[in-house]
Amino acid sequence: MAYENYTALKINTDGGVADITIDHPPLNLFDVTLITEMDRLGRELEHDDEVRVIVFESANPDFFIAHADVSMIQALTDNAQPRPSEPNMFQQMCDRFRRMPKVSIAKISGIARGGGSEFVLSLDMRFGAIGRAVLSQPEVALGIIPGGSGTQRLPRLMGRGRALEVILGCSDFDAEEAAQYGYINRALAPEEIDSFVYGLARRIALFPAHALAAAKRAAAAAEPDPVAGLIEEAAAFNEAAAHPEARRLMQSFLDNGGQTVDVERGGLEDLVARLNRD
Repeated sequence: MAYENYTALKINTDGGVADITIDHPPLNLFDVTLITEMDRLGRELEHDDEVRVIVFESANPDFFIAHADVSMIQALTDNAQPRPSEPNMFQQMCDRFRRMPKVSIAKISGIARGGGSEFVLSLDMRFGAIGRAVLSQPEVALGIIPGGSGTQRLPRLMGRGRALEVILGCSDFDAEEAAQYGYINRALAPEEIDSFVYGLARRIALFPAHALAAAKRAAAAAEPDPVAGLIEEAAAFNEAAAHPEARRLMQSFLDNGGQTVDVERGGLEDLVARLNRD
């Protein structure tokens, strides 16, 4: 299959492994462009019989996916929304990778916050580079909540208490802390992560596609179907995002350097705390 007309993603397939490089400067922000391309990519990969394993990485050493575009969230949630009857578009995009009969892996060497964190949580496996990977869900500090499946994925991975620490604390987790909590599979040295992840991907790609699909389907049956929870999350997100305090905090976030490289790389955790103190 030819993967054509992508501007924010680079796609290379070889030996049953699709290597997807996120390249959307300066932050790999989950904006309309990246969301649209990731959604289209998921649909195309789902039907590519040559691909058995998908590996996501970033061209930017500082950012895997910074987070969802806050200005986009403002525009989408300007007014109170009716209660949804199905998961929202972002949730469906993420959940496609969980459901598809392919194995998906994130190789995280950089920041994956908010929607970036939710995206990697929806993949089958996550590996973080020590000293490089950073994960968090900072939404509550902006008066909203994780609305792209984070409230559903995190409790399943690490239990309710630790999940609420991540969601309500709005703090950054480095690779080693994330591995301890079950946020990611393993924390690996930067010089080892490539060989480990691609060695695992190539090994899995050797195995029969029908067996990989059957194993994923059986493992999914061990957990409750997430659709009802995703709908509840979408409803709660819409309600929170329409609150005047959320509108104020999101605008203050943008006005004080949110979504700029310097703040996102070094001071976002402090910024969101300061916005609430002020």
